[in-house]
Amino acid sequence: MSHHPLPSAARSRVRSLLARPWLGLPALVTVVFLVHALPPYLGLDPAEARIPVPDRAPPFYYPLLVVHIFLGAIALTTACLQVWPRLRARRPAVHRWSGRLYVMAVLPAGAAVLAIAPYLAMGPNQQVGSGLLAVLWMAATVLGYRAARRRDFTRHREWMVRSFALAFAIVVNRPWLTLCLAVFAPEVLTGARPDMEMLRQAVGVSLWLSWVVNLIAAELWLDRLRARRRHAGAAAPAARAESVHATSAQPAGERA
Repeated sequence: MSHHPLPSAARSRVRSLLARPWLGLPALVTVVFLVHALPPYLGLDPAEARIPVPDRAPPFYYPLLVVHIFLGAIALTTACLQVWPRLRARRPAVHRWSGRLYVMAVLPAGAAVLAIAPYLAMGPNQQVGSGLLAVLWMAATVLGYRAARRRDFTRHREWMVRSFALAFAIVVNRPWLTLCLAVFAPEVLTGARPDMEMLRQAVGVSLWLSWVVNLIAAELWLDRLRARRRHAGAAAPAARAESVHATSAQPAGERA
């Protein structure tokens, strides 16, 4: 049986992906998450919602929840396109339009969360955490968009990294929630009746961890990139000076 080697371009793409797995990981996790999270809302039936509708919720609660979920799905999908360097380099128009679509999805999705946050069922911890996440998500997105309009692409990328980190809070909330349930309300994991106050704490703490840890990770990564840029900026003048010195030290005949 003969084996056909991959073309050099394909091998290069595979090596790049293996060297930087974070490029493909968000897309894979997003697909898995959306396949799991979206179907209960496609029928627009509140009884099927994964997030129970509180008894005291106003009539606009469920419609805005659905708006947030559908627009959030668009935001997560376009965020994956935004962090794809090859797309940014080879298809800048696609990068720009997917970025605009991301912004247009984030702002109403965040506003929907602000509207329903006071009515979330698990109390002030969940309500305040959700509201603050929505404000920061929209703010980071607007600041990133404004920086791009000013053609300040360094600031644009920094703000959009923060925005993407906040967008993916909902994705990483699942493992955080499982951990917090195991700590605060392990009865839920065994099917027993939990203490409701401890259940509220588990949900609230998992929500805060979901976006605070993401944001800290984003800042640490941005600090690392800034340090690299400073190092590269400091090394370039030294390299040029060394080159000039080496050229001037050559005999006149060799320079000719």
